[in-house]
Amino acid sequence: MPGGRLTQQERQQIALGLADGLAYAEIARRLDRPTSTITREVMRNGGPTAYRADLAHRATERRAHRRKPSAPREQRASAQPYGRDAEAVREFEEVYAAAMMASGMPLMMGRVLSCLTVSDSGSLTAQELAQRLQVSPASISKAIAFLDSQGMVRRERDERRRERYIVDDEIWYQSMMVSVRSTAQLVETTRQGVDVLGAGTPAAARLEGVARFLDFVSEGMARAAEQARDVLRTSPGSPQDSADPKSDRV
Repeated sequence: MPGGRLTQQERQQIALGLADGLAYAEIARRLDRPTSTITREVMRNGGPTAYRADLAHRATERRAHRRKPSAPREQRASAQPYGRDAEAVREFEEVYAAAMMASGMPLMMGRVLSCLTVSDSGSLTAQELAQRLQVSPASISKAIAFLDSQGMVRRERDERRRERYIVDDEIWYQSMMVSVRSTAQLVETTRQGVDVLGAGTPAAARLEGVARFLDFVSEGMARAAEQARDVLRTSPGSPQDSADPKSDRV
């Protein structure tokens, strides 16, 4: 399997594959590259709908010139706990961030959340995040502000008075509830439009249908989040694991 950086010709093949609607895995197979390499390349350079081979190539060259010399690969690997493969962990962080981006999260926010989630402590400072992701403190600050507004991180001061950003068992539940509350607000606003447009008119009927749909979805999300909340605190294989909501599905 070829190693090293992607060539301009390979990037052109990626662009053609995306235009043909090929999955990342199929593009990777044709180029004899890991799927994670293709996923990371596309998500770093505009995503599947905006990827351009020439722009991606120039951007990569600029990043290479700016990048500080990193520690030798062997040194980075020795810093990984539990005997993990350092490169495999790094690649997974970026693929996980790309998956979050594909679900609608901005890329830098996805990278920060991914980095926090795969750290054993689930807690890092702004400086630690900036060093691990090789980005500016301003980029970290902007990403944290967004994640905080969505209930996806929380802030604490450590013993050295440094602000730490944390993901824990409750974060995904709290984030889901933020979404529920946001949807409920949208339902309320939509129903205000029914009164403005006049009940029984085509536009009002359309808005009422939207409101009823969102209201139903919002209630379902809230119930599901409450029912599944304990799953976040339960280790696989523990007695409580039998209460997994999926266990009742046919």
